[in-house]
Amino acid sequence: MLKKLADRPQGKYIVVTAITPTPLGEGKTVTTVGLSQALKHIGKKVATCIRQPSMGPTFGIKGGAAGGGYSQVVPMEEFNLHLTGDIHAVSIAHNLLAAAIDAHMFHGNALDIDQHALTWQRVLDLNDRALRSVIVGLGGKANGKPRETGYDIAVASEVMAVLALATDLQDLRRRLGRIVIGTNSKGKAVTAEDLKAAGAMTVLLKDALMPNILQTLEHNIAFVHCGPFANIAHGNNSIVADQIALRAADYVVTESGFGADMGMEKFMDIKCRYSGLKPSAVVVVATLRALKMHGGAGRVVAGRALPKEIAEENMPALEKGAANLRKQIQNATLFGLPCVVAVNHFAGDSEKEIAYIEQVAREAGAEGAFLSDVHSQGGAGGADLARAVVAACEKPSDFNFLYPLDRPIKEKIETIASKVYGAARVEYLPDAEKKIKLYTDLGYANLPICMAKTHLSLSHDPNLKGAPSGFTLPIRDIRVSVGAGFLYPLCGEMLTMPGLPSEPAFQKVDIDENGKIVGLF
Repeated sequence: MLKKLADRPQGKYIVVTAITPTPLGEGKTVTTVGLSQALKHIGKKVATCIRQPSMGPTFGIKGGAAGGGYSQVVPMEEFNLHLTGDIHAVSIAHNLLAAAIDAHMFHGNALDIDQHALTWQRVLDLNDRALRSVIVGLGGKANGKPRETGYDIAVASEVMAVLALATDLQDLRRRLGRIVIGTNSKGKAVTAEDLKAAGAMTVLLKDALMPNILQTLEHNIAFVHCGPFANIAHGNNSIVADQIALRAADYVVTESGFGADMGMEKFMDIKCRYSGLKPSAVVVVATLRALKMHGGAGRVVAGRALPKEIAEENMPALEKGAANLRKQIQNATLFGLPCVVAVNHFAGDSEKEIAYIEQVAREAGAEGAFLSDVHSQGGAGGADLARAVVAACEKPSDFNFLYPLDRPIKEKIETIASKVYGAARVEYLPDAEKKIKLYTDLGYANLPICMAKTHLSLSHDPNLKGAPSGFTLPIRDIRVSVGAGFLYPLCGEMLTMPGLPSEPAFQKVDIDENGKIVGLF
């Protein structure tokens, strides 16, 4: 496909991000799909590129992730459940490498792997807190050597990041071979290539490298491929999908995970470095209810009605919480790109509140704030937003990365912490200090940074709302993803395997007498 379209000019590249979300989300996927439909509505040739949802959130808190109302990707059931099996292919390729490690150590350990320095865990695409820390090899000599390990959620696997960032099959093969699973007793890196597992892993992922094509309710083409969990991984869909879409359409709308401090920063500093693609504009999705929450007006809890002080007009809370919108607009413009705010509209939003957000957006450096009614009206409900995005794409831009790769690891971490999060300083715990030295000695210091941090705050503490500043960001550990091509520090108590809530979403999922899946919305 890329060869067939090679002579076509590239389309405009639009990334949709958001303010710091509530646990309900702010309608980023709805806006991504709705903006695509709106661009088509005003006569543009457009493609949508979105991430494939993990079954962890689907069956945990969030439920389906295909958008909603009249702005969603269909068929919604297949979108949320397995689709073509890409995540399962990632899981089996990842766990093949895990099995290769334990088998190698069982059969004599010719590579002299230090079992206390292993960093490669197993994965599962479900939320299961009981698997965060486990002991394998119990039951006697025939079952291997006992050791402590654990499970991560599959979409946070380095294999998923490799799949998303690979540009072709041979690049995929090279990246898988570079995966570091730990060190030997002399402190030297041990790779998937050393274990002779990378070839088989590539074979398992050969078909998964190809993007999946679905459609929106208004028949826009939608590429669905890779990439959720921007609080742990880089949280963006695949480079291959974007490359095809940008040759096939005049406008491409893609989505990065969570707020502009999370998936968008990683989209710019990691994905765009490896793809060589330059974005044209940023769309920041905001809701009045989330901004009022950031202003201290009660808690938003999944499955419960909104508190009265959030559901109704509350200018004092909105004025205080608007600090989060200002900061996320600033984060978007840090990269030299024009920014448009999409106000995802809900019944009960007051005209006074909307007018205030429009004023805040312009004062903060955005091109403006535009009401988005795409959930209730489809593409027609986002026509003004679409025209504003088209105008933004025509503006001159000076796209730049946040940091050069040749800076020391700590300097890159501190640049993100101060410029994007608002931290005053960074504290490195002993494990993080050891890893910084190890990865610098091994020659990995020139990799970009993929921060693992809560998505519910600009800081590491989910309870700090609005736009906190002056805080200390603790880095408790750092892991390396050489195959994917980044280092990822763990901020605060960030976990790589989520747990289920007391009333998980799967309790509502069932099949009716006609064989139709119900309860995914």
